Amino acid sequence: MTKADLVKIVCDKTGFTQRDAKIIVDSFLDSIMQTLSEGKNIEIRGFGRFKIKERKPRLARNPRRPTETVQIPARLTPVFQASNELKAMVMQK
Repeated sequence: MTKADLVKIVCDKTGFTQRDAKIIVDSFLDSIMQTLSEGKNIEIRGFGRFKIKERKPRLARNPRRPTETVQIPARLTPVFQASNELKAMVMQK
């Protein structure tokens, strides 16, 4: 599913124009990105949580030179954790 598909679904369910639905979808996604960039978590009951996870520094192998190791620095990455309701819904399919 793409963002255009989401816009179409919002149009069909709400009766908004595609332009208005695109603004709604873009605003929702921008809000999620802005909140995560501030280091805050987002919880949508019945759907899941978006949160920031800290990845520890680690050593990895260079694929071009397998004997050479490369230091990968610590970093922050966004993750999604599905709610139990969402997991149950997916398991039914």
